[in-house]
Formats: sequence, C-alpha cells, structure tokens
Amino acid sequence: MTTVEYLLTEETNRPGELARGMVREPASPFFSHQELVFRMARLLHDHVDPRNLGRVAIAPLDVVLDVEGALVVQPDVLFVSTPRLSIIQNQVWGAPDLVVEVLSASTDRHDRSEKVAWYRQYGVQECWLIDLHAEAILVLDFSGATPRQRLSRGRMVAWSTILPGFQTMPTAVFA
Repeated sequence: MTTVEYLLTEETNRPGELARGMVREPASPFFSHQELVFRMARLLHDHVDPRNLGRVAIAPLDVVLDVEGALVVQPDVLFVSTPRLSIIQNQVWGAPDLVVEVLSASTDRHDRSEKVAWYRQYGVQECWLIDLHAEAILVLDFSGATPRQRLSRGRMVAWSTILPGFQTMPTAVFA
C-alpha cells in the first residue's frame, strides 16, 4: 500500500501503521498502557503549554516519516516544537521533536528496534521508552552526532534536552 492509499482509508481510533508498504494493525492497548500514555501526555502538556513550547498529541495519530518509502507510524505520545508546527496538517508530516513509546509485551521488540531506528533515521531528536513493568524510562537522545542514553528509576531527572526545565519524578509517571 502506498502512503496516499493508507491516508485515504477510513478514519479510525484503532492503532495502525504503514511499514514500508505493509499495514500493521496491532490489537488495542491494555488499560494500564493507555493510563500511562495519558499520564505522560498530561505531564508533557502541563510543561509545554504554559511556556508556548509547541504541541503535544497522543496516538492514534499518523506521523508520515517517509512518503515515498510508505512509512507512517503512530507514537504513543509526541511533541512538535513551536518553530516546527507547520509539519502538523491533519497528520504530522515529518519527524516530531520528541516521541514517547510505552512498551508492552506485544510491541516491545518492534518499538525498541525498528521504530527507534526509524525515529533516529528520520530526524526525531529524542525518544523516550517507558517500561511499565520495570518502572524505568530510557531516554534516547539523538540530537548530537552520537546517540546518548539515560535510564531513570526512582530519582528526579531532567530528562530532556528538547524540553528545557522538564523535570519529574518517575513515580509521577508510574503512580
């Protein structure tokens, strides 16, 4: 399937992605997954909105990373900075500045390998992988020449180079 064909399909709230021309439609996430997605989006929104830093959104929302390569993903949470808001036009056309993936048993391998590689390749600056079961947050910083990783468990962290001043306890995420 091409990107255009995919985007012309009927609008739905079901998760779905287009990976190199193949449609992938996983089952709906569990309640605990969605609760964590909502909590993370709220924490980000509460930091971003009053500072006019950009926009935060949650899945399902198509992010078109490669039109010709038929690559459309749906990160659990995404952030687009104010200077780059023009990439939002019904879908997000290009790499968000920041993506958050809440890992689940059925998507863990795909999210940690293929999706992280795509995010880095197509210009996402930062990717957070949130592991509900381990209560850990892995921050992948792609903004420099060499990717950096930070793992947080149980202590206050300034997670982001993309969102200056954003700090929270991981317990606020996993509460």
